Amino acid sequence: MSIFEENKLQNTSVSELGEFGLIEHITKSFECKNKSSKKGVGDDAAVLEFSKEKYQLFSTDMLIEGVHFDLSYSPLKHLGYKAVAVNVSDICAMNGVATQITVSIAVSNRFPIEAIEELYAGIYAACEKYNVDLVGGDTTSSTSGLIISISVVGEVEKSKISYRSGAEVNDLVVCTGDLGAAYLGLQILTREKQIFLDNPTIQPDLQGNDYCLQRQLKVEARVKLIEVLSDLEIIPNSMIDISDGLTSEILHIAKQSDVGITIYEDKLPIDHTTMNLAKELNLNPIFCALNGGEDYELLFTISQDHYEKLKKDVDFTIIGYVTDKSVGNNFITNDNTSHPITAQGWDAMKNTD
Repeated sequence: MSIFEENKLQNTSVSELGEFGLIEHITKSFECKNKSSKKGVGDDAAVLEFSKEKYQLFSTDMLIEGVHFDLSYSPLKHLGYKAVAVNVSDICAMNGVATQITVSIAVSNRFPIEAIEELYAGIYAACEKYNVDLVGGDTTSSTSGLIISISVVGEVEKSKISYRSGAEVNDLVVCTGDLGAAYLGLQILTREKQIFLDNPTIQPDLQGNDYCLQRQLKVEARVKLIEVLSDLEIIPNSMIDISDGLTSEILHIAKQSDVGITIYEDKLPIDHTTMNLAKELNLNPIFCALNGGEDYELLFTISQDHYEKLKKDVDFTIIGYVTDKSVGNNFITNDNTSHPITAQGWDAMKNTD
């Protein structure tokens, strides 16, 4: 009998905890020992202190074929670009600027040199776009599929850093851009893949869905909007990027700031093309905006003193406000009904058998 069979009654499935529950579980007893480790696990990036003026930021992200992407509809060049952009987004979420990345890949023997060149063409294009340097990495073999792991280094002035934990009661809750489009782009791609598998003679029908497809395949980090906030002299009290769905990110800020958050249905920023496509696919556009994920917009809270600066800027939408923790986290629908916010967005661990 193996040790796994002997301890079967003690085994807890990873899916019971989910990704963030697992992270919390395995790191809860770990304490940083070095003075330079200002902030460890628990935010969009680790915060390191090596100078008097700035903090250094560090984050890493892994993309696994079959879990995070499907090469049947994800062009390698787009995938390389996206892999960099999602890491730069983590630095943006700390109100910082990305400066360097390392790239590590594991590839199986089904990938020729030309395919790897195409992947790196996307990586180089993103480095050029975001002004980051590729300074190292690693390559190895994989028994199945493609694995991409990117680490990013950035910096932020000490007086401007934003954590998930800084939201204050009466803060305004603000979202950049629009929500739900990336999720709908994924629905189109998976639909067309299934149609093709059922009948390979039918060509994919992607016409008219350019916006949602681009939001899924060619992610952009909101670097320019961080610059806008700086120009407006706004330092968010708390901030996170929307990678796993708006509801999940709201709960992260609420938990780490020890507050409640209320948002409103009629305030959610949803592009008209997203709204129309959702209806065409018989999906609720509000659900897509709340739980879709992969929008990589920024969600942050600011003092009401900054209201006049942002109220007319189309790139920013005030979707709610911060309350006392006792009020809880609530979603107010158009009929003025209050519903508790629950996380229904992407969780890689809970989506794994």
